[in-house]
Amino acid sequence: MPTLMPTGEGAPLRVSLSTVSEAPLRPTVIEQLLALPTSSTEPDDACLIAIYGAGIGRRIALDARQKMVIGREQDCAILIEDDTASRQHAQIAFDGRTYRLRDLGSTNGTFVNDVPRTEHFLSNGDQVRVGRSIFKFLYGSNVETGYHEVIYKLMIHDGLTGAFNRRYFEQQLESELTRAVRYERALGLVLFDIDHFKKVNDSFGHLAGDEVLRQMSAIVHDVVRKEDVFARVGGEEFALLVPEGTVAGTALLAERLRERIAAHEVLVSGHSLRVTCSFGIAHPNSTDATTAHSMYDEADRALYAAKHGGRNRVVTAP
Repeated sequence: MPTLMPTGEGAPLRVSLSTVSEAPLRPTVIEQLLALPTSSTEPDDACLIAIYGAGIGRRIALDARQKMVIGREQDCAILIEDDTASRQHAQIAFDGRTYRLRDLGSTNGTFVNDVPRTEHFLSNGDQVRVGRSIFKFLYGSNVETGYHEVIYKLMIHDGLTGAFNRRYFEQQLESELTRAVRYERALGLVLFDIDHFKKVNDSFGHLAGDEVLRQMSAIVHDVVRKEDVFARVGGEEFALLVPEGTVAGTALLAERLRERIAAHEVLVSGHSLRVTCSFGIAHPNSTDATTAHSMYDEADRALYAAKHGGRNRVVTAP
């Protein structure tokens, strides 16, 4: 069961303090005052691209002539059918030089690049989070190119965590296993998931669950090598492919991830939430790992053993 401990917030260089309501996921916000950008935006070329949540890949053109409200009310210009978004959550408007995003007193807050904001001047490539939905802001003469780049990334990446998706991972596993067998090279496969993740969602809500997934994934991205393939293969289930990963080296990597994740505090409503992960490891020389599918099954059985052995541990297939 997750444990909660009080924690505090740090203060930026220049601040204005505003107190937030009793919303479950929105802490007291200390905001850095932002200077108006000097560069101009082409108002007719601005858009939002949905990269996580309902309607992934949807392109929403922004209208410089009106204030566009984002929310779950049916008459909102940008409709989000998600209970974690407020009826009128945020507003985007063109002020003559750039697009300004403003929170409308929402319950769960408006985030830009994972930072809570009540007001923000949007820059090309900014990620805007409203409830569980995430949008990418694009504008200017390269908006069409940017749009296609975003769509390509959505084809191989998970929009919430930045990890590769299952389809891409399975392709890479097949390719790397073929290479490892042909050239007699080492290869490690790690499957892991978050212990008691359902309790996190049930106790603190899906926004808290999303934050756990985001921050846990950031730890993995920080630890693994560029050539390793980190993927989200299920709700709270992840996989890591380690080319040239020996049995001992892959186990050491998994243990390092286990320790880092267990020590990390996820901030939720002014408190810290700790989670742990269980890990299963397989290699091409594991008992039955003769194909990509069987190697995956071997790692899955090792993960199952880690779960039944008490969780928060690493098990390697024989």
